[in-house]
Amino acid sequence: MFHFSGFNMMFPDAGRNFQATYKCFSVSMLPGNERSDVEKGGKIIMPPSALDTLTRLNVEYPMLFKLTNRKKSRTSHAGVLEFVADEGKCYLPYWMMHNLLLEEGDILNIESVSLQVATFSKFQPHSTDFLDITNPKAVLENALRNFACLTKGDVIAIKYNKKVYELCVLETRPGNAVSIIECDMNVEFEAPVGYKEHTAPQAGNNQSGSQAAGSSNSNEPADGGTVLEEVVETFQGSGVRLDGKKKKDSQLETPVLKKILPRGVPDYEFQFGLLRFDRSIRPISDRGQDDGESAGEAAAAGEADSFHGTGFSMKKSRK
Repeated sequence: MFHFSGFNMMFPDAGRNFQATYKCFSVSMLPGNERSDVEKGGKIIMPPSALDTLTRLNVEYPMLFKLTNRKKSRTSHAGVLEFVADEGKCYLPYWMMHNLLLEEGDILNIESVSLQVATFSKFQPHSTDFLDITNPKAVLENALRNFACLTKGDVIAIKYNKKVYELCVLETRPGNAVSIIECDMNVEFEAPVGYKEHTAPQAGNNQSGSQAAGSSNSNEPADGGTVLEEVVETFQGSGVRLDGKKKKDSQLETPVLKKILPRGVPDYEFQFGLLRFDRSIRPISDRGQDDGESAGEAAAAGEADSFHGTGFSMKKSRK
């Protein structure tokens, strides 16, 4: 049985791990134009020599890597975006360097790994401002398209409406590090840091408060769970119309109520693909009929207060 060392060098064993050590820098130090797309995701930029080595090693696709800061004993995982970095250097998003406790020019160990496909993940926002987003799951799903994997304990950063939101990865299944490329993953959110739940007020307080505000005259207390009613203050005083018609008294006596949702409580009755329009406003055609009837009544009764005085014409009449 013969053994050729050169043959083994030309065709190495498949499945061997890639290991390399680079000086890491943030994306802002990357030569050329500003690369804001790298900051929005969880992928790194490596030198071209790494691609050549990975090709000869026949690593599994997609290429996923384990990043280790041995000085601080911190680890994370990431994908690769491009192989255009200078030799001996790699470029990471700033939030990833913050997780690994790295400074500009520190040594980073990179190793190729194979991760299981994610089935579940749980996130916790670091700010209550995340509750202002209308559909947080859709925003997170769109942001995770720029990520290749997730690591339990990492704090990822996503950008939405020119604002950066930080989320901590509390849990991942089936392992502490998972791949999120082409997967069907269930997502849950933990209450944001510093969030305090609103306690439901007592029934008696709700009833007295609604009567004082004039929002309801019934004995039933207002629902303090999801929907609240707020009295909108309209213009005070009497109004005079230019056409001389008398304003209806019913419009002044009816309070204007506005239903609002408390901050942080979503609309659970929302149906996907359904648009709701306010139908409480009467069409213009109905208004015209009502105005015509009211004008006829006012003319017959002679009660309308119109403008008084004599009129003058700038053009002299011919005699």
